[in-house]
Amino acid sequence: MLILRCPAQLQLLEETLRKSLPATLPVLGTVMTVARGNPASHEVLVDSWPHFSIVLTRLRPEDHRDPKDYYTNQLSVFYRDKGALQALLEGTEAVTRERAFQILGMQDGLEEAVQEVASARGQKLE
Repeated sequence: MLILRCPAQLQLLEETLRKSLPATLPVLGTVMTVARGNPASHEVLVDSWPHFSIVLTRLRPEDHRDPKDYYTNQLSVFYRDKGALQALLEGTEAVTRERAFQILGMQDGLEEAVQEVASARGQKLE
């Protein structure tokens, strides 16, 4: 996953996400915040740039204080392809198994994909 830090990239992503409202709402707010100074220490990740299939926003890993606090370890996701979501949850370092987390998204299939990955790992999903 690539971390977007460049203001021009964040602006282009913001414009792209606005075209897909309301499905992009969970990530759009964080993208806008990061592009305007990032007072909350979040980061924006994409699988590729500029043609992305998934956008993930999260608190910077160095700012995680409690690995069991899933309110602090909140992730927001928007994906164009369910396969990209599966790949994110199964094999990337962007979503670590060492921390409890809460994932937010407004797209159909999100809950099922998370449930499948959790079941395959033998992990509890609440």
